[in-house]
Amino acid sequence: MFLIDDILLSPAKGLLWVFREIHDAAQQELAGEGEAITASLSELYMRLETEQITEAEFDSQEKVLLDRLDRLQAEEKAATAPEKKPAKPRPKGRSTRRISPPGVKPAAMV
Repeated sequence: MFLIDDILLSPAKGLLWVFREIHDAAQQELAGEGEAITASLSELYMRLETEQITEAEFDSQEKVLLDRLDRLQAEEKAATAPEKKPAKPRPKGRSTRRISPPGVKPAAMV
């Protein structure tokens, strides 16, 4: 019985394995892109320190790199954040609290 199940499910398992490999490769590429941006920032700071570029050039290039890094981090955060379901609106005009008739004490107060 288990052998037949394995034979019938092997195409699905193979396809799942392919998708996992693609996902892992994409994650590594994103991590590599973040590291490349960080390395570019380090190089940019070094060029400023050695006076190879002016302050204005540094500011413009730094802004571009930091914007890319922020966008990348926002995408990563959005991908890992669990999706939240919107809260159901409460119906208006009708209270969910039960009110006792006059002269009757609630059971908790007895």
